[in-house]
Amino acid sequence: MGETLFLDLKDFALAVAAALLPGGLLASVSALISAGAVLVVAPVTMMFLTWVERKGVGRFQDRYGPNRVGPFGVLQPIADGIKMILKEDIIPDGSDRLLHNIMPVLAAAPVFLLFLVLPFGRGMVAADLNVGVLFFLCISSMQSPMIISAGLGARSKYSVLGSMRAVVQVLSYEIPMVIVIVAVVMTAGSMSTSEIVAAQVRDGWFVLTPWGAFGFIVFLIAATAEANRSPFDMSEAESELVAGFHTEYSGFKFALFQMAEFLSAFASAGLAATLFLGGWQGPGFLPSWAWFGAKALGVYFVLVWFRATLPRFRIDQLLALAWKFLFPLSLLVVVAAAAWYFMPLLPALVTNLVLLVGGYGLLSSWILSEFIRMNAPRAVPDAR
Repeated sequence: MGETLFLDLKDFALAVAAALLPGGLLASVSALISAGAVLVVAPVTMMFLTWVERKGVGRFQDRYGPNRVGPFGVLQPIADGIKMILKEDIIPDGSDRLLHNIMPVLAAAPVFLLFLVLPFGRGMVAADLNVGVLFFLCISSMQSPMIISAGLGARSKYSVLGSMRAVVQVLSYEIPMVIVIVAVVMTAGSMSTSEIVAAQVRDGWFVLTPWGAFGFIVFLIAATAEANRSPFDMSEAESELVAGFHTEYSGFKFALFQMAEFLSAFASAGLAATLFLGGWQGPGFLPSWAWFGAKALGVYFVLVWFRATLPRFRIDQLLALAWKFLFPLSLLVVVAAAAWYFMPLLPALVTNLVLLVGGYGLLSSWILSEFIRMNAPRAVPDAR
C-alpha cells in the first residue's frame, strides 16, 4: 500500500474525472494532477528545508535554532512566510519598475519545472522525457539571465556587481557539472532520468565505481556553487555587497528569490541522488519514494554541513577552483568512465585509479600552490 500510495491516489482522481468529464480530457487531467502535485509539494518542501537548515546550522554552532513557534520551532517557516507577505514592498527611485516587479516571479517559476523530470519513486515521474537530464540542465541554466535582469532592474551598483558575480559563477561551475553528467549519460545509454535509475538497478549504483565516486564529488561541489550556497555565495557577500543581486528586493519579492534558491538546491540534491545514488532504489522495508526522499535529504544535509563549516571563498579562489581543478578533473572522470565501460574489470580498475587518484593528487597540489600564491603578502610600493 505504501509503495503505490501516491499512484493509487492519482488513479482515484482520474477515475472520478473519467466519470465527470469526456474521455478525451483524461490525458490533460493526468498532466494537471502531476503538475499540481509539484506545485503543492515544492513550497511545502521549501518551508521544511528552511527549518531543517536553521536547526542544523544551530546545532553545528552549539545553539538551538528556531524553538519558540510551535513544537521544536516547526511553525517558524509559516511565521516567516506571514512576515514576508506583510512587509512593505519598497521600490527604489530610478529602478526599472517592470523588471523589479516581474523578475522575482520569473526567477522562481522555472525552479518548479526541475521537479517534473525527477523520478520520486518507482513509476513516479511527472514527465518521463527521453531527454530528462537535458531538460533539467536547460531549465537550471535559465537562472543566469534572470539574475542579470534582477540586478539591472534595481539600478544599484551593489546589485549589478552581485548579478555579474553570480552569472560568472554559474557559468564556470556549469561546465564541470555537465561534463560529469556526460559520463553518467554515456554509461547509462540514455538521458532519461528513469532509464538512468534503471541502469543502476541493473549494474549497481554509479557512486560505487571509482569514476562515479569522483564524478559525484565534482557534481556536488558544482551544484553547491550553482545554487549559490556557502561557501560559494560570493554574489551575496554581505560584507561587501550587502546582499548581492537582490539587495533592493524586500518582502514577498525577496521570499521568492529565497524560495528559488532553496528549491534549486534541493532539486540538485534530487538529481545527484538520481544520477549517482541509485534514485529510488533501496531495501523493500521502505517504499521507493521514501528512499528517494532520504537520499535527497542526505545530499541536502551535506550542503547544510558546508554552510556551517566552510568559510566563503574569494572570487579569484572560486574561479580558480572551477577552472583549474574541477574542469580538468571532470574530463578525467569521462575518460575513466569510458575505460570502466569498455575495458575488462581489472585493467579498468587500474586505469581508473591511475587516472583519478593520480590526477586528483596533481590537481590538488597545483590548486593548493595557487591558493598559497594568491594569499601571499604582496610588497607595497613606496608611496613617497
